[in-house]
Amino acid sequence: MARAKQLTISHENRPGMVAEIAKVLGDAKVNMLSCLTTTSETKGVTHLVVDKANKAKRALANAGLGYVEADVLCVKLPNTFGALEKFARKLAEKNINISMGYATSGEGSRKTTVVLAVSDIFVARESSSSTAARLRARCALPCCAVAQLR
Repeated sequence: MARAKQLTISHENRPGMVAEIAKVLGDAKVNMLSCLTTTSETKGVTHLVVDKANKAKRALANAGLGYVEADVLCVKLPNTFGALEKFARKLAEKNINISMGYATSGEGSRKTTVVLAVSDIFVARESSSSTAARLRARCALPCCAVAQLR
């Protein structure tokens, strides 16, 4: 299982803000692997998983964009109905709460990325290894889940 960083950027809610964040990262040659932006009135929050976290942090800081980072855990799951339910149920059985999640996949895609904020990093890592292996054994189509670990 790979570890990664999720960067959460607080910003104003206005047209072009996501484009500005994407430009800062693109100019730094940082690829966004997943992205979720939410807004409430005048505030916005963008959650990112990137391929080069250190470069992204420097670029965001140089652009005056504050961020908070969190460790994430990448778990490969089959891209089939019920796979996320089985994975989430195993976490629940270990009393691990999912406080946030987001995912996307293109039509006909063999892969999807799921990002989950969970309550216990250590138990989730142990649980995700064995659960993901069992799910992969049942289905040949891979996908990747990323669980934020707090």
